[in-house]
Amino acid sequence: MSELASDSPSTVSTETSAAGTRDVVADHEAANPAVHVTALIPQTLGATLSSYVRRVRGGETGSVPAVAGAALLMVVFGIAQSSFMTTSNFVQIVQQAAPNTLLAMGLVFVLLLGEIDLSAGVVGSTAAAVAAVLSVKHGMPWYAAILGAAAFGAVSGMVLGWLRAKLNIPSFVVTLSAFIAFQGVQVLIINSKSNGIQISDQTLHNLYFGRLTPAAGWVVLVVSVVLYALVKVVQANARRRKNLANEPFSVLGLRVAAMLVFGGIFVHLMNIDQAVAWQQREGIHQRGVPWSAVIILALVVVLSFVLTKTRYGRHVFAVGGSEEAARRAGIRVLAIRISVFVICSAMAAVSGLVLAGQLGGSNTGDGGGNTLLYAVAAAVIGGTSLMGGRGRVVDAVLGGAVLAILANGVSDLIQGGNAAAYELIIDGAVLLLAAAVDSMSRRAKR
Repeated sequence: MSELASDSPSTVSTETSAAGTRDVVADHEAANPAVHVTALIPQTLGATLSSYVRRVRGGETGSVPAVAGAALLMVVFGIAQSSFMTTSNFVQIVQQAAPNTLLAMGLVFVLLLGEIDLSAGVVGSTAAAVAAVLSVKHGMPWYAAILGAAAFGAVSGMVLGWLRAKLNIPSFVVTLSAFIAFQGVQVLIINSKSNGIQISDQTLHNLYFGRLTPAAGWVVLVVSVVLYALVKVVQANARRRKNLANEPFSVLGLRVAAMLVFGGIFVHLMNIDQAVAWQQREGIHQRGVPWSAVIILALVVVLSFVLTKTRYGRHVFAVGGSEEAARRAGIRVLAIRISVFVICSAMAAVSGLVLAGQLGGSNTGDGGGNTLLYAVAAAVIGGTSLMGGRGRVVDAVLGGAVLAILANGVSDLIQGGNAAAYELIIDGAVLLLAAAVDSMSRRAKR
């Protein structure tokens, strides 16, 4: 994306700019204490836990409701039906959660600015149609098809962001128009009487169904944990050289231990062979960590780094907290606003590709319906605020897990013709509850 000129007024005084900067920092620190680099940091494990409890009691619930909700749902469904707590069902939940989770991860950036992108689901499915056409009709390799889809998503997001930021059209109107228009674009791209294109490239199928080898799953876990620990140690040493306070190493040790334990349990469950006896005799195995889980992990790391460790991320939070203060502080609000739509649409393209892998191709109508609503619900349930200024990429993962567990459990628990109806009612109630928690949390901090 080309560099955009700053739209901050040249007549603002130095004093006003300084005050604006302080307002931006204050808003960012209040909404995101985890990335506040100058806050007082507890120096013992006990003090850290006490500080966390105080923040939760003060209304900064973060991801606590999502984690508690996921645990409660697993207990309830596990008691209600024995088939729920099986390895094959856990794999199914992970795979089913992937498309909505990836879409929600992109939406977090838009929601941080208090905006909405109603077209994200359809943009993703249209990008998947582009990939299908490149792969099937033009014989391009899988990587060219994926790059084409990602480029389509990024350009679409740039157009939507420009319409919102430059022409000041409300994002609801811009993206609702795009939601309608892109459904037509999708039909034109597919251009098939069968209303779809079936993908034959195995790599594109594997974006959803692919599994790592058991050994590769353990390697990914160990490398991820080691890299996390090394990054934290390097950051701590850098802070120490600047005479800044650090979290106690006991906190880092606890986090690393938790990652190893829960990650180890996850990899172990995924590595259990779900193939039936005759398949195993034929050398057919169904085991290993799903590709989709690795894709989500990689993108969570990258996007979280962008949001919490870069100037760009701080500017996103600043604009979401107070656009006027951010503008007076010299932040390029126009560029930031456009960029979040670019990221959202690019992530929508990735989501659409994974969904196409699940469905075996691209079909007209994919990405419509409740796709976008489920993605928004995932972000909000995970802890991202609809009002802007507060949220994390990992919120989308937690919220996506809650919705996937809920959908899986309800579909098995409630049988009959009305099962889908009850599932929609429950999903709507969960989203409303998450929004209510967000609202009460904001009120408690005032």
